[in-house]
Amino acid sequence: MTRGRAIPAIPWLGLGLWPLGINGALLLITMPQILASQGTSPERVAEITSMALAPGFLSFLLAPLLDWGLSRRAWAVLFTLVTAAAGAGAFLFVRDTPLLPALFFVSSFAAYMVSAACGGWFGELVPREAPARPGSWMAAANIASGGLAASLAIPLFRGLPAPVGALSLGGLSLLALPLFALTPCPSADARLMGAGFAAFARDVIRVVRRPIVGWTLLLFISPATAFALTNSLSGFAGDFHTPEALAGLIGGAGVTVAGLVGSLAILPLGGRLQPRRLYLAIGLIGAGFSLLLIAAPRTPAGFGAALLGENLFQAAAFAVSNLIALNSLGRDNPLAATQFGLLFAASSIPLTYMQRIDGLAFAARGLDGGLLIDATLTAASCAILSLILSIFRRAVAGAEPK
Repeated sequence: MTRGRAIPAIPWLGLGLWPLGINGALLLITMPQILASQGTSPERVAEITSMALAPGFLSFLLAPLLDWGLSRRAWAVLFTLVTAAAGAGAFLFVRDTPLLPALFFVSSFAAYMVSAACGGWFGELVPREAPARPGSWMAAANIASGGLAASLAIPLFRGLPAPVGALSLGGLSLLALPLFALTPCPSADARLMGAGFAAFARDVIRVVRRPIVGWTLLLFISPATAFALTNSLSGFAGDFHTPEALAGLIGGAGVTVAGLVGSLAILPLGGRLQPRRLYLAIGLIGAGFSLLLIAAPRTPAGFGAALLGENLFQAAAFAVSNLIALNSLGRDNPLAATQFGLLFAASSIPLTYMQRIDGLAFAARGLDGGLLIDATLTAASCAILSLILSIFRRAVAGAEPK
């Protein structure tokens, strides 16, 4: 254990998700623009960028590494370096489309592992009465770093010499390293190392089988708060008669502000409302908002309301999911990073399948069809989960850390 070192303020701890936000913006916003400008087909662009999403729910397979061998700080630093190197490599070899999927996968996988390491690490540092605060600030840092990266990426890539621009973009992830250096971190748990890998694997299985983890996994893999429309609505600017420049402004600065508002709005709510009920309430209210968009005027104002509203609800849901995951860790949990990584990865699963479902609905019934199917599935999921939560509330409460 590092002694005599002050814990950074909770808003600074949120920057543990900085590499994830930077990586997501560079690979999912900037890279598609660059690939399209050099003549890459839309189908190929979609194939390449999908590799930045795949690690979201695959990273849990190696999350137990974060509690094994090295300290969580060492793992966070190591995977931040990998994120930066693979991200810079993607921009250096942007014309080598056969290589890009591998670089996208490695960079995103490492960014998710940084987030898992920091969740387990920082979750052990904050007082148990204040988990809503790091949960909100993690979501806010993820969004703010993504907005910053998206704003700087094209000017840096186009305005600087090729190697310098690419390395600068990859290096944005490294801005998290001072936080890791200044935050106290215990050494790797000697009990886990001494028990051997087989015993360690049994401990991991016991974590997965804990009732609170099982319930939270069910909550996170459902479409209750996916809000996958945030990834699709920007493509419907023309349906709202919105000029490209205005759509870009709304989708850039506007979405960043909406995301920050949604994340930080949880700060006064997280300590007053039961987190799981708050999570489902956000889903239900958001589903109602999606239904209202069917009747919204097809104007630039309607487009702004739709895009900003969906992103606000999604950011609030992300903040509460972080809170729930942090709450589940308990105190002195030697497998905290494993558990947080598992839950964090699970929360990305509905983004993947709901994106596909919404896409099919858009293709079959247009924008109104996509809004209707998304809202219906979200509301139904929230209603079913609310019923389950009501039935088993005593068992869940008994399993929760006090």
